[in-house]
Amino acid sequence: MRKTAWTTSTIVALLLIITTPAAQTQSDTPVRPNREAPGEFQFVRLAYSSNSYGRGGYGRRQMWQTDWPDADYHFSRGVDRLTRVSVAEQGRILTPLDEEIFDYPWIYAVEVGHWSLNEQEAERMRAYLLRGGFLMVDDFHGTYEWAAFVASMERVFPDRPIIEIPESDAALHVVYDLDNRIQIPSRMFLYSGTTYEKDGYTPHWRGIYDDDGRLMVAINFNMDIGDAWEHADWPDYPENMTALAYRFGINYLIYAMTH
Repeated sequence: MRKTAWTTSTIVALLLIITTPAAQTQSDTPVRPNREAPGEFQFVRLAYSSNSYGRGGYGRRQMWQTDWPDADYHFSRGVDRLTRVSVAEQGRILTPLDEEIFDYPWIYAVEVGHWSLNEQEAERMRAYLLRGGFLMVDDFHGTYEWAAFVASMERVFPDRPIIEIPESDAALHVVYDLDNRIQIPSRMFLYSGTTYEKDGYTPHWRGIYDDDGRLMVAINFNMDIGDAWEHADWPDYPENMTALAYRFGINYLIYAMTH
């Protein structure tokens, strides 16, 4: 990462207010006005190469756009409300080949069971992660999508294993102690009563680490954290699942900015 990208970020842990998150974005707690861009945190969504497009109703909407822009907006407002991190007014969308990617310590990628990184994109992502970047991936399910995700991830790191994140890892405790983990479902759970999709019955919190034991890639498999962010203001979406989604996102963000 560029040195200037970390100057203010490294003091975030000292400024953080640890509160119990009221997960729904509509609450009696006033939301502080956003600071001027760029702030210490700007939500960055990864626009990746893919051979797939959105499901029914999305038309030609690409898979990386799933839950956009509401998920990005609601999570950013949650960070602004629950921490002292200075949050940028607007999020950004970057590709792996954008030079600005190195200015951001935390990037989010959704529906990665449909991504297909070419060698150039994989090389750039490898450089970004090894230089201190953090990638959070989310909302992919079942055997087929796992295989597609791994096929591209192996281009990024052919020699680094994907493992279950240990219970003791700082990413699970840096702000909130995430000991009680449940499968976070999409909004379709409200109609079907089923928390899983395809054959993704069991949720997994997996990761890829660098040589110093720093978590570089947080892999949220068989769950849909982005939907919980997107629908945080839906009265019918379960509050405990939205609260957990915020906790995971904030933990990953603070970990990325301080490790």
